[in-house]
Amino acid sequence: MLSEDELALLEAIRETGSLSRAAAKLGKAPSTLSSAARQLEERFDALLFDRRRYRLQLTPAGQLLTNEATRLLEDHARLTQRVKQVANGWEDRLSIVTDEILEFELLFPSLRAFDALDSGVQLRLTHEVLGGTWEALREGRADLVVGATNEPPAIPTLRWHELGVMEWVFAVSPRHPLAKTAEPLHADTIAKHRAIVVADSSRNASRGYGTVGGQRKLAVPSMRAKVLAQREGLGVGWVPRQRAQALIAAGQLVEKRVADPREPNTLYVAWRGDAEGRALAWWVEQFRQPRLAKRLIQGLPISA
Repeated sequence: MLSEDELALLEAIRETGSLSRAAAKLGKAPSTLSSAARQLEERFDALLFDRRRYRLQLTPAGQLLTNEATRLLEDHARLTQRVKQVANGWEDRLSIVTDEILEFELLFPSLRAFDALDSGVQLRLTHEVLGGTWEALREGRADLVVGATNEPPAIPTLRWHELGVMEWVFAVSPRHPLAKTAEPLHADTIAKHRAIVVADSSRNASRGYGTVGGQRKLAVPSMRAKVLAQREGLGVGWVPRQRAQALIAAGQLVEKRVADPREPNTLYVAWRGDAEGRALAWWVEQFRQPRLAKRLIQGLPISA
């Protein structure tokens, strides 16, 4: 490990190509720098400076030493900052997993507000689908999950609060056979047509929601893809009412009454109570804000 003065010497020689100019740059006598340079070479038992040419240059060994010493000093500074950060109650990093049904761009204002805290916490935001969201928290891949559906599972020290309630509408393309079928639609009628579902990302038990027994399924990667696939007549199913409202109003989707309507889903924010740092507490409080929670539940309408 080099001292800051030794590293400054190497950098000054690399930049100026002259011992005298390096000395002037550092405000030291050339003889002092010459002595320090020779001490460095003795310490590493290597030729660090090429003195054979008109312009003083670092040898390949000197270049390596300068580059690696710079990196080590930067790493040391970052480590020092991270230690202070954690000592002050901030986490080193925080992993937030949202259910895919929530649009990431709605979090931009919160992300800017968190950046303004200058906490140093590294954020990792990813998404899962359905059971995969709870699974990420259970397996330690998430510190905080947002938009998880269905009742909270049995996870040690689990803490949670409700984000809000999402309403669903059964919708089909106006070109789909069910568009002109008499209402209310019964399960045996719906079962004859392929359902569009968002693929559950759970590694252990993939599940589907809003389908009937024996119904063929087309699994797609996102709720937006599901809505658009139903608009194209590729299948049928339940979609979030507010996201599909613009397409319904434009006549690109047709809302159908169903004999057995789907109950609204409660979405949850959840975390483990045994690991509460300042960043986690800040984000939990963000998702308690009614305005943000409502915006996430309503989502961005999918337009024509």
